[in-house]
Amino acid sequence: QVQPVESGGGLVQAGGSLRLSCAVSGSTANFRRIAWYRQAPGNQRGFVAQLNADGTTVYADSVKGRFTISRDKNTVYLQMNSLKPEDTAVYSCKASAYDFVDYWGQGTQVTVSS
Repeated sequence: QVQPVESGGGLVQAGGSLRLSCAVSGSTANFRRIAWYRQAPGNQRGFVAQLNADGTTVYADSVKGRFTISRDKNTVYLQMNSLKPEDTAVYSCKASAYDFVDYWGQGTQVTVSS
């Protein structure tokens, strides 16, 4: 297995949208769970959303109704709508294998201006 690779971050005004991508090795079916986390300066890294192998999803309360996690064969996406300045952070992807080893990407910066 190889390191996941995130992309799609950038600068957006409050109320705008971005779609993040997490490209994984081979297939998203190689993993029991793929999740997004975020970390802003001075804060601890926090959970955002996860996609389980059976297609079920879990969201943090702070993003529920605004963010949507989905997948295709090789990539997991995070659609981010109605963005707020407090969403500003580095967003990282974690791919959890069936042997319970976790693989982290390098992260992509999301900045939301007021």
